Amino acid sequence: MNTYKLIGPFKQVLPMTGLPLNGALKDEQLNVLEGEMGILLQGETIAKTGDFDRLLNEAKIIGAEVVKIEGDFVALPGFIDSHTHICSSGSRARDYAFRNSGKTYLEMAELGGGIWYTVTQTRNASQKELEAGIAERASRHLSEGVTTIETKSGYGLTVDEELKMLRAIQAVNKKHAVDLVATCLAAHMHPKDFEGSKTEYLEVISSQLFSILKEEKLANRIDIFVESGAFSPQEAKPYLEKAKAMGFSITIHADQFSTGGSQLAVEVGAVSADHLEASTDKEVEILAKSNTIATALPGATLGLGCAYTPARKLLNAGACLAIASDWNPGSAPMGDLLMQAAVLGAVEKLSNAEVLAGITVRAAAALELTDRGTLAEGALADLAIFPCNNYQEILYQQGKLKPAMVYKRGQKV
Repeated sequence: MNTYKLIGPFKQVLPMTGLPLNGALKDEQLNVLEGEMGILLQGETIAKTGDFDRLLNEAKIIGAEVVKIEGDFVALPGFIDSHTHICSSGSRARDYAFRNSGKTYLEMAELGGGIWYTVTQTRNASQKELEAGIAERASRHLSEGVTTIETKSGYGLTVDEELKMLRAIQAVNKKHAVDLVATCLAAHMHPKDFEGSKTEYLEVISSQLFSILKEEKLANRIDIFVESGAFSPQEAKPYLEKAKAMGFSITIHADQFSTGGSQLAVEVGAVSADHLEASTDKEVEILAKSNTIATALPGATLGLGCAYTPARKLLNAGACLAIASDWNPGSAPMGDLLMQAAVLGAVEKLSNAEVLAGITVRAAAALELTDRGTLAEGALADLAIFPCNNYQEILYQQGKLKPAMVYKRGQKV
């Protein structure tokens, strides 16, 4: 039997319901419930939102537990980070210092840095060590209101090492309060120690790894880094088509330093194209006319000191924009989703509605999750509860205002 729980009263509740999936949003479109509001939970899901006193009378009739909150609080759906690399090992602090002092990526690689350093460190880590790292980062994210986290493999770059990473993600997902969504990024780069061509590497991965992913239910999402230093659109397309034919969802690291990835994403029907810092008006138009979600990764911009994703242009053109942290040891080490989203909003002149939708309901769409990202009836009872009386304070304080309480699947965590 599902147990009922009433939480409140809140000064405001933002259900994030009734918003179009695509295009620009005005703050006036937010359905802000104001006054003395309550949220009634039924087990792991939302039963209803509304006036606290009215729900309190209902709670008494049905014997619901009442969690009364003293003070000023605002409730939102738990945040969703739709692109991270929190399964990894090793710090790249030296790379960060090198980059800021003017060294090129090639120079850093020659000094033993770059992505291959993370690959080496991750290969040297045991599965248990990877699990501990994932759990630690997931716990921090959860404390900051992020209740669903996508996380990728991609620092193993052999069949066995990629399996180790994905099994670590699966193991943490089974025991941690947060929900982890695994993505296989075995096509992160052409490994230095693979003797064949890029095409031959992709063939090995697709022929030997994909079936195990299905068999062990390790991931239902396939990602690839489409970039001049990784894989070309021509090399990537057969790999992605094979993945799609096997029933995997597709996402692509696209247009980070050069274009081509977003057009491929649209051609193969990818759920999302992530990064897009190099996207021009042409790519913006292509994405806006498609069903592929554009995912901005401001953490990578802050880590690398490069351009921001053209979020304003994408929204104005009619695209769906999600916002994710790209939390990784190389280019996006901060991992603070709310802060990064707030900064992106300030730079790109995004409304509060656009930013908050980008880390809730639109981020859920980027992961094909229909049971979260809103406080609609039947949605997961994932809540981020902030100590303020006006939701505008959350982005105004640019990530410094953290949740006072977080609920995951109806339980305070």
